[in-house]
Amino acid sequence: MSNESTRRTLLRAAAAGSAMSLLFAHSAFAQAYPARSIRLVVPFAPGGSTDVVARLIGQRLSDALKTPVVVENKAGAGSVLGTDLVAKSAPDGYTLVVAANPAIAPGPLMRTGMPYDPISDFTHVVLLGTFPNGFVVRANHPAKTLTEFIALARSKPGVLNYASAGIGSAGFLTGELLKQATGIDMVHVPYKGSGPAIIDLMGGQLDGLFESLVTATGYIRSGKLRLLAVTGDKRSKTFPDVPAINELVPGVTGGAWFGISAPARLPPEIALRLQLEIQAIVNAADIQARLNELGMAPLPLAGPDYLGFIQGENRKWGPVIKAGNIKVE
Repeated sequence: MSNESTRRTLLRAAAAGSAMSLLFAHSAFAQAYPARSIRLVVPFAPGGSTDVVARLIGQRLSDALKTPVVVENKAGAGSVLGTDLVAKSAPDGYTLVVAANPAIAPGPLMRTGMPYDPISDFTHVVLLGTFPNGFVVRANHPAKTLTEFIALARSKPGVLNYASAGIGSAGFLTGELLKQATGIDMVHVPYKGSGPAIIDLMGGQLDGLFESLVTATGYIRSGKLRLLAVTGDKRSKTFPDVPAINELVPGVTGGAWFGISAPARLPPEIALRLQLEIQAIVNAADIQARLNELGMAPLPLAGPDYLGFIQGENRKWGPVIKAGNIKVE
């Protein structure tokens, strides 16, 4: 064997040895995981639905991994602040974020100057589920069904209004999609809280409101509000007699979503461990029941399927945002 052939053989052996050493190092790292507490960042204020779900999942994950999972609220900039903190953290599995639509998809399509790339700067681990809204009117509103509401709006362009949690919110986007799909002209009224919006709705200042079913259910059952439709892709288990909007206007669905994500370049062994544990938690019967009580439709998609969901949200809402020239400052 020539000197050159010998040199190439030695180089290949050294490269193979280095790769094998790296593989063993990753494997040992994954086997040792977790060796300390895990931080689960909730990029919203305490007490909201995101926070409740995070603490529910976090406690079960702590039990499964036999290590503390510490929930940390880091609100600001429509959930971008806390999400950015995680994007810039070490990809070691010890810092996770409850990812959501305002910060990942389609929120960034409405913002300029995002501090991270919502796809390439994250390892999207597991989707937890979606939060459909209900479209409600006051009890004595002349429209008794969504079809009647649409007809009334069509007969009075620019007269009827609807409220949501604000420009860029899931309810606002669903309203915009409904307007574009039906050609009706409704005025959007943004609110910062459910309480004032519901009071104004019952008082007659508003015609309609996209609201969480968890918040609205008490008013619906007491007869103060009427539920015309739900925004999920199928009917709500709580109100099975009320249609989904897309039964009447095909393609019109909407809602918030939550998932668990980590910084980019998370070791695949750790990503897989988290995926399996979190999927098992979400699929547990008691957790499913609790999430349904909170108005959430469990949908534990992992890895590529979760990423596909995010990309699908962007494909769906991108044209709506562009057509409506929607911007969130």
